[in-house]
Amino acid sequence: MQYSYLIIDNDAANVKETLRQFEDFPEYFCVGIADNKGDAINKILETQPRLVFLEINPKNKKGNLSLSLITELHQYLDALPQFVVLTESTKFAFEAISAGVFDYVLKPLNKFDLRKTLLKFQKTNPPAANTTICIKSYGDYQFVSLSEIVYLKADNNTTDFYLQNGRKLTAYKTLKHYESNLPFFFFRIHNSYIVNSNYVSRINTGKSLCYLNNSDLSISFSKTFKENIDTLIRRIAPEYL
Repeated sequence: MQYSYLIIDNDAANVKETLRQFEDFPEYFCVGIADNKGDAINKILETQPRLVFLEINPKNKKGNLSLSLITELHQYLDALPQFVVLTESTKFAFEAISAGVFDYVLKPLNKFDLRKTLLKFQKTNPPAANTTICIKSYGDYQFVSLSEIVYLKADNNTTDFYLQNGRKLTAYKTLKHYESNLPFFFFRIHNSYIVNSNYVSRINTGKSLCYLNNSDLSISFSKTFKENIDTLIRRIAPEYL
């Protein structure tokens, strides 16, 4: 099981250090970075991470980062991600705990504090048990293991599922529907394609191609979904970003 997290901080050096500390925890992958309140809210609503690392007292006040971000999210979400405050001072600890944050960690982040936070998180947030998806075509219901799906392709108002064994199944729902219902390891990389990151064997950013299943099968990705490609690379090989 892998867990997604988001970093909210407007200090690039601190962000880089947080990402570096996560290199020893491959079960976690970063879905994005935000340096201001508006962008942070948008990314949380879009990516719905399990964990959010939030700086609430940055040296640069321009990004308007504070605990008010959590309060505002309650307007849009019934269930919020778990927030970990990552800041340099203890003076906001009581206020942060009162706001319902999951943990409060001091900068600079070190591996031992991060490990304790992540283990505590995993203890209280067991992975979801759902491992299959139902592909419905008229009255035919096919139950497919998510791990067997290599990629999905839009075909007008239907979606084709391409499986590891070479089969193709067609469902009478749009790609947009599946984008919002598939788990975290599926990434939309084009208006017409969603890929299972577990089958990605190569990404060529120069040619905008994503190779799948350790073969010559390649799918084009578009600039519109560049952030998803960056997240995909970060998930597979965080040390190269």
